[in-house]
Amino acid sequence: MYMTSVKRIIPCLDVNHGKVVKGVNFLHLKHVGDPVELAKRYCDEGADELVFLDITASHEKRDIMRQYVEAVANEINMPFTVGGGIRNVDDARNVLCSGANKVSVNTAAVENPKMITELANVFGRQCVVAAIDAKRNLKPSADKVTVQTAEGPVWFEVTTYGGRTHTGIDAVAWAIEAEKLGAGEFLVTSMDKDGAESGFDIELTRAIAEHVHVPVIASGGAGLPQHFVDVLTEGKADAALAASVFHYNKYPIPLVKNYLCKAGVTVRQ
Repeated sequence: MYMTSVKRIIPCLDVNHGKVVKGVNFLHLKHVGDPVELAKRYCDEGADELVFLDITASHEKRDIMRQYVEAVANEINMPFTVGGGIRNVDDARNVLCSGANKVSVNTAAVENPKMITELANVFGRQCVVAAIDAKRNLKPSADKVTVQTAEGPVWFEVTTYGGRTHTGIDAVAWAIEAEKLGAGEFLVTSMDKDGAESGFDIELTRAIAEHVHVPVIASGGAGLPQHFVDVLTEGKADAALAASVFHYNKYPIPLVKNYLCKAGVTVRQ
């Protein structure tokens, strides 16, 4: 039997200067739509939450574009997480005042871990989502959490600045620390699987889920309804996030939820 806890299906808007884009392995970005139009569609289709990521804000060292956050927030009535370029409490407050319910932090939190505690103290840990963009590393390392996979033993390396910077930090160890600091949820994206539509990185998601006590959202690799089943059961994720399959309407949210129900996975209808 599968676990009976209710699982969430979350579409993601990767936004670059006001346009929703999608790439493969964080590269070769293509314009796929308008954030407001897509957000409204996903709300109408029954998405459980929405994630909005300003994917170039950190790299360009600029503030998140609040006008797009506000425009999306005005069109939806579901939990709304926003990330990208959030460097401190004031940045987070601005995003929350623009209509977000939660903030996602990645680069700034890795470079300044106490920021997670500051955010949790001000807004509550339920508001703080620690995003982890991780890439498989095949080089053995005695001080990393190693996972056995079909390609051999690997550990998962944290990347920052939209996957541009490799930190040498072990993703599992960072998740454990981030939870202690006050993270209330994790958004775990596989750089290796991103946009490939070949399935989520089950080993990555499971490794983090087994070491933390807060919800884990799996991201990167959804291509078929079965992939959602796999990551929500074998991968032990609490939620599955996807972009391409929803943006291109390959498998609409209602279809994915019906598939999950038939597979014994409990979701909201």
